[in-house]
Amino acid sequence: MKVLYYDCFCGISGDMNLGALIDLGVDKEYLIKELSKLKLDTEFEIQIKKDLKKGISGTKVDVNLSHHHDQDHHHEQQSSHRNLSDIEKIINDSSLSEKVKTISLNMFMKVAEAEAKVHGKSLYEVHFHEVGATDSIIDFVGAAVCLDYLKIDKIMASSVQVGGGFVKCAHGIIPIPAPATVEILLGIPIKSGIVPFETTTPTGAAILAANVEVFTDKIDFSVEKIGYGIGHRDLEIPNVLRVYLGEEGEIENIDKGEAREEQYILETNIDDMNPEIFGYIEEKLFEKGALDVFKTAIWMKKSRPAIKLSILVKEQQEIDVLDVIFRETTVLGIRKHKVEKIMLQRDFAQVKTQYGEVTVKNAYYQGEIIKYKPEYEDCKKIAKEKNIPLAKVYREVYKGIEGIKNDQ
Repeated sequence: MKVLYYDCFCGISGDMNLGALIDLGVDKEYLIKELSKLKLDTEFEIQIKKDLKKGISGTKVDVNLSHHHDQDHHHEQQSSHRNLSDIEKIINDSSLSEKVKTISLNMFMKVAEAEAKVHGKSLYEVHFHEVGATDSIIDFVGAAVCLDYLKIDKIMASSVQVGGGFVKCAHGIIPIPAPATVEILLGIPIKSGIVPFETTTPTGAAILAANVEVFTDKIDFSVEKIGYGIGHRDLEIPNVLRVYLGEEGEIENIDKGEAREEQYILETNIDDMNPEIFGYIEEKLFEKGALDVFKTAIWMKKSRPAIKLSILVKEQQEIDVLDVIFRETTVLGIRKHKVEKIMLQRDFAQVKTQYGEVTVKNAYYQGEIIKYKPEYEDCKKIAKEKNIPLAKVYREVYKGIEGIKNDQ
């Protein structure tokens, strides 16, 4: 499992996050190309360079607002007071991928919810001030582009250093952490006071709140690469954001031919739902990343017949799966169990038959193929196209496999 870990010993801001992820391996030209899809090119210029902070080498990102037109001051005021509808339109009207759009809007929603609560307004009444300005749009969308580029399975973070003292903003002088930052970080472990400055901005807080699955100061995975995002302040400690890229959860055992992985079983008992709905629920669960879904007939108290719905998931799909269960079924709660899955090593091969090629899954134990199985969807497709029994297709595939084995 590919893991990204944020080490926020000096907090996090939007530009530090971009610098750290570029330092980790995101192609900067790819990032700039994707950001151009927002069609805000006349509003900003992005500068990326290597830099040093307290002897630590990393990547520094500056998002500079453009000042080339007579109406710049009016335009800058307008862009820095966008509301959620304005931002949704900019992002949704772009040609960015749907995944990048979703990640970006999730981060903006975290800020919108916090600002709405702090100022006592509805979500779409809130003006984002600094967070709605062009540079913050670039920070959020850039973060989404980078996370998508890295193809991360799981995002983790340390407790978050927020700094201390006071800061001047559009509303006057306020304490650090700012009220919106505190609201965004509700439920997230924080540390404060390491320096008398703001070390975590609302933008940085939202990046963590919207994307991080686990907050822990314990690093329990193999680190493969480290990146540093350089901040703008000169502090007593290095003003940098450190990120790790590593592997977690899967342990390969070459000698035994096994792989081990931590997964979870989510299960609940249902006795008051139309049985016709179960098929629909199952499809939705698989769409959201469930590894397996199965139903068991049970008897509950007072001799009520019921169905136990069980779902096998990886940790990173848990939230999406729970969303389906709570929105689409009648259940009020769910049980969760951690399990260790032991798997044979597998690969896929193509087997030629008189009906065409079929994908076969091979399973290995102690370096030897001990099982093989034709892929059902390939066989079903052939059976429908040729109008022949599905069992006949399977027999032809197994004949082809045996022929290969005899030739060896």
